[in-house]
Amino acid sequence: MDINADQPIFVISVAAELADMHPQTLRQYDRLGIVKPSRAPGKSRRYSQRDVNMLREVQRLSQEGVSLEGIKRILELENQVSALQRRVLELTDELERRPQAFDTRIFAAGAAGDVVSLARGQRPRARSQAVVLWRPRAIGQ
Repeated sequence: MDINADQPIFVISVAAELADMHPQTLRQYDRLGIVKPSRAPGKSRRYSQRDVNMLREVQRLSQEGVSLEGIKRILELENQVSALQRRVLELTDELERRPQAFDTRIFAAGAAGDVVSLARGQRPRARSQAVVLWRPRAIGQ
């Protein structure tokens, strides 16, 4: 049986034991916004396996001398990195699914406003021409 790492299943006493911490420490981390557990209907805290792992990481950083504000910032940055990595994967998948939608075309514009399409590898004739890359948007964007 696989347990969803995000499923809030542990009450505070169990999560504290799993993280080798006192329950009051978990309450403090919740108040400070360092580790925010889910809430059950009766307002009691419910911790997921991911929360317990984060508590262990907080404890490790704290033992290395990092302040609670520093730990909070580190966790925020790690979350941002994870979100950005997911976004890169999404965009990479989209590019692989629709490569023709992102075909790049190259144009040169002269001083008089004339526009000429250039083939790949072709250079503009005059130095006064500016090169512009144009990428059409895919349908629905």
